[in-house]
Amino acid sequence: MRVNQVAEKLQVSVGTVRYYTRIGFIKPEKNSSNGYKSYSQADVQRLRFVITARQLGFTVEDVGEILGEAGKGKAACPLVRKLIEMRLAEIELRFTETKILLTRMKAALRDWETKPDKSPTGHMICHLIEEF
Repeated sequence: MRVNQVAEKLQVSVGTVRYYTRIGFIKPEKNSSNGYKSYSQADVQRLRFVITARQLGFTVEDVGEILGEAGKGKAACPLVRKLIEMRLAEIELRFTETKILLTRMKAALRDWETKPDKSPTGHMICHLIEEF
């Protein structure tokens, strides 16, 4: 299977397939006569795993670790659980920080609705931000 066929089958871009090939997550055979890479069904299955893991929030480094464990013949499930707990904690923190920022932005907008526009001076760029 050629790169464009793999991309179409998995509904990703050709660049995505090439990226994961370049970093070694999949290793297609190279045709010696024309230089084209040929992807096997195993490559497609592995790439589907990688894409699903990324959609679940695992980093590229996480996926590399998981593939490494599996490549050693070890069950990757304990590592997967540990990593997803870490990623979930990171997302929860970012969510909390985003809610705080949302509140701050709404407060700024309310405060700025009644304030006049002012041209910059040598000491001030935008009084809305500087006085907030």
